[in-house]
Amino acid sequence: PAFSFICGRILPYPKIDSVNPIFHSAQRSFSMCTTLFKNARLILPTGIFLGELLVRDDKIEAVSINHALPHFEAQHTVDVNGKYLSPGFIETHTHGAGGFDFMDGDLDSIYGACRSHLCHGTTSIVPTTITSTKASLLEFIQLFNQVELTRPDMPNILGLHLEGPYFAYEQRGAQDPKYLRAPDEREYKEVLSKTNRIRRWSFAVELDGAERFLRTLQDHGIVSSLAHSNATTEQVFRAYENGMRALTHFYSGMSGVRRIDAFRVGGAIEAGYLLDDLFVEVIADGCHLPKELLQLIYKVKGADRICLVTDSMRGAGMPDGHYVLGNKNTGLDTIVEDGVAKLPDRCSFAGSVATSDRLVRTFRNLTSAPLYEVVRMASLTPAKLLGISHQTGSIANGKKADLIIFDEHISVSFVMVNGRPLIA
Repeated sequence: PAFSFICGRILPYPKIDSVNPIFHSAQRSFSMCTTLFKNARLILPTGIFLGELLVRDDKIEAVSINHALPHFEAQHTVDVNGKYLSPGFIETHTHGAGGFDFMDGDLDSIYGACRSHLCHGTTSIVPTTITSTKASLLEFIQLFNQVELTRPDMPNILGLHLEGPYFAYEQRGAQDPKYLRAPDEREYKEVLSKTNRIRRWSFAVELDGAERFLRTLQDHGIVSSLAHSNATTEQVFRAYENGMRALTHFYSGMSGVRRIDAFRVGGAIEAGYLLDDLFVEVIADGCHLPKELLQLIYKVKGADRICLVTDSMRGAGMPDGHYVLGNKNTGLDTIVEDGVAKLPDRCSFAGSVATSDRLVRTFRNLTSAPLYEVVRMASLTPAKLLGISHQTGSIANGKKADLIIFDEHISVSFVMVNGRPLIA
């Protein structure tokens, strides 16, 4: 039967099913074990191929295309039955899901949001903050330092994405304007002194003090991204030359061509197209960007520089209705309708309610991109942005066994994280 995306179906150990067995063994620890996936359509970086795959412990040990692996005897066998066997999705920008927001202020909400994304094929995740006070940010970081990054029932938690608070008022979107400010050296150095778990930081590169802030991020090995920015193309070029790697939610909350003193001046969007190796995040929920823009981005940037992201809030995976963006007690009121979250006056989107499987499904349906390239945008390309593509993000010998199975409709029926099956 098709998996119903109910988090209660997440398995702490392999599922036992004598009629349609996923694994032919009693529940037990999966240390020192081998698992063979057969009758699979393997999604590799170069295409989709019939084949088999062998997992030993938490790593992929062998990949066989168009012929069997007769010399391997695995302890467990998964019959994929002609469905797709894919690398797990890597979500680098999400604020929550399943009714939980990462800023709610408790560990249960962080774990709950991560589990909700796991249900939809996300095997690695980067929780994301929203603009807030310095005190709230430091409080959240203290909490995040307590998070178990590799719990056995969770996706891999790769670190933290700080979105703000250094943003331009003109491009604020759903960011609360009363918390916006320019980079404060004392503030961000205090933040950096409190944790080593910040993976990436998004900010407006044109603000006073932004260049010094960018250099500090470089010194700490943190991926820097432009977001909620009114920068000119020239200012983006300068930030890129100083190490800025990506544009957060491309088109959303960023400048395009405009007139300054009667002359047309390019913005961040134009810089995103001109700088070939600059990564761009794309919210491919079918709402944030229309079909034509998705096609244009794919045509110009290609699968190696597009990272599919949800930018999801707590309403992801939930029914339509009213939800709070950010902390449940102090955040912004939003309404979820028409497949997206909006501010109550409907003047702006307020994050998405997408999950990674929806991104892949939508991008494939609205563009000419082949499925294996769309999967790359949700797995290998985000891994490259984060500097972990040598470990994960694709099906290859020696990489982590973070794997999912889905059908033609991108309906996920199996999830494995670090060689451990969590959904079946």
